[in-house]
Amino acid sequence: MASVGRPKASLVLSVDERESLSRWARRAKTAQALAQRSRIVLAAAEGLTNLEVADRVGVSAHTVAKWRARFVADRLDGLLDEPRPGRPPLISIDQVEEVIVATLESTPVNATHWSRASMAERSGLSKSTIGRIWKTFELKPHRVEGFKFSKDPLFVEKVYDVIGLYLNPPETAVVLCVDEKSQVQALDRSQPVLPMMPGMPERRTHDYFRHGTTSLFAAFNIVDGTVISSIHRRHRAVEFKKFLTKIDTEVPADLDVHIVCDNYATHKTPLVKNWLAAHPRFHVHFTPTGSSWLNQVERWFAYLTSQLLQRSVHKNIQTLEADIRAWAAGWNQNPKPFIWTKTADQILESLARLMKRTTGAGH
Repeated sequence: MASVGRPKASLVLSVDERESLSRWARRAKTAQALAQRSRIVLAAAEGLTNLEVADRVGVSAHTVAKWRARFVADRLDGLLDEPRPGRPPLISIDQVEEVIVATLESTPVNATHWSRASMAERSGLSKSTIGRIWKTFELKPHRVEGFKFSKDPLFVEKVYDVIGLYLNPPETAVVLCVDEKSQVQALDRSQPVLPMMPGMPERRTHDYFRHGTTSLFAAFNIVDGTVISSIHRRHRAVEFKKFLTKIDTEVPADLDVHIVCDNYATHKTPLVKNWLAAHPRFHVHFTPTGSSWLNQVERWFAYLTSQLLQRSVHKNIQTLEADIRAWAAGWNQNPKPFIWTKTADQILESLARLMKRTTGAGH
């Protein structure tokens, strides 16, 4: 049967082109855009169709068609993003590659990461050129983000369990995200805070006095956003049991209680297990180890920190605890539930892609 569709431009590589493309595609840390385009061209040169290349590389057929055509028209230079109208570019693809590789695979002397100035000095290019290269290939040496891959052997099962509660809460039951914010400090600045004035931000001293710590227990209702909270000076199993008792008294007796919490040892002591056994309407769902981002109450704690704790001044524990209680009461006057949209499958697919990009796993 004759093939259908638009005929593809023939794609034949020279020895030098194949060597360059193979080198770019093999680099474990090369900018992903250039590495991906190189793999597209190498696969296309094998005579594969656009759909076959797309399936192998993990992109759309439209993307394959774009970079196949760009390479046929401009060869290696075509794998760079299109230049803006005006004067022809004065830097070569080899110079671009050198900047990318140096950014990803080395660090400057006496520094943990490159700046535009230090990379410009190393490469002989201007700071603005370095900035454009980094922007094109989405490189941001000045930024860093935290991550942690869970090693929980039941990770997948726990993700499905917790996300299932978020997306389909059971009827005649409440779902509460529970955790403790421990070691909340009562901090007092060494000198009075200077208030904000026109043309001048609020000012505070860098040093402070510590006046003790307290712990906040909170249960976030995923449906209506209300929070049951309790403050204790310590955060042992004894205090956690007291908090469960408070939840039991505040949730109507005809409703089951589903609790989402982490694997902290306090939540699994015999004292707590015995209390749960005596209260069968309580059902505990543990998030995977190292996955606190799955617990919605953590987002509520973040609001509390940014809106109250981060810039507050407290001369003793009592005033700190009073302010926390008042803030929580104010929240409950106009509660805001968090809208969870991602399914468990979408989360697991995102994590698989991240692991594949960062560690080479997931093949």
